[in-house]
Amino acid sequence: MTTTAKVLPKLDISPEQNLTRYLQDIRKFPMLTLEQEQQLSQDWVNKGDEVAAHLMVTSHLRLVAKIAMGYRGYGLPIAELISEGNVGMMQAVQRFDPERGFRLATYAMWWIRAAIQEYILHSWSLVKMGTTAAQKKLFFNLRRLKGQMQAYEEGDLSPENVTKISTRLGVSEVEVVNMNRRLSGPDSSLNATVRMDGEEQWQDWLEDDTDNQEEQLSEFQELIRRRSLLKGAMKGLSTRERTILTERRLKETPATLENLSKSFGISRERVRQIEVRAFEKLQKSVKNAMIEQNISA
Repeated sequence: MTTTAKVLPKLDISPEQNLTRYLQDIRKFPMLTLEQEQQLSQDWVNKGDEVAAHLMVTSHLRLVAKIAMGYRGYGLPIAELISEGNVGMMQAVQRFDPERGFRLATYAMWWIRAAIQEYILHSWSLVKMGTTAAQKKLFFNLRRLKGQMQAYEEGDLSPENVTKISTRLGVSEVEVVNMNRRLSGPDSSLNATVRMDGEEQWQDWLEDDTDNQEEQLSEFQELIRRRSLLKGAMKGLSTRERTILTERRLKETPATLENLSKSFGISRERVRQIEVRAFEKLQKSVKNAMIEQNISA
């Protein structure tokens, strides 16, 4: 069942108006029993009952506040974190399927955390934050691990603690050191002056050595064209040729001749011959297609 087309009603209370009053007010909303939650979920999913959806959201506002409190160490107003968590809570209600057999709170905590973490990442300086899953994991776990190691007072982490954190989170020691320094240092404005006379700002020292937009667009279009040519050329190969070429030339970790020979029931030398022949056919097909495109142009 899908409920994404439905729109939840807006909450009539907000933590940004008065946080203390808000935390008192949300305690007045009753917790739902399993039977009540299932009935309200069915009413929302099947009938689009906004009252039911509103009750499900408000009964879990305490959960949102509790989760948000766990992110107080990132220098952002707690009221803003709660507001973002409430957005995640509403998204959870929209997508919750009561027929799967688990409670809404179990499902919602993932949406709440995701909304809060995304807000924190966007609020921090973009030049300070990484974008890979490992870097995000490091960002949101470094403070907790430093607390467990009682390393809050350290400037640069000790080599021993760097190694421990690196091993626990599956990232390099260099990433741990760099992230710790980034989280420890304040953001600086690029409009701040470099010299006492105030004539130069830090942004004046920044040089953009990337390609201009026209060059980037041209390269992107060329990449799309080549991928299209490769895709068309691959269709001209037999299933066996396409599989062997893909496994041997297009995978990050190429398959061995031995494994492919066992898979197809042929010798390793035969696999090698098919690979070479398929690659030659692919090159010829792409070259001919490029010539035809140039003639058409």
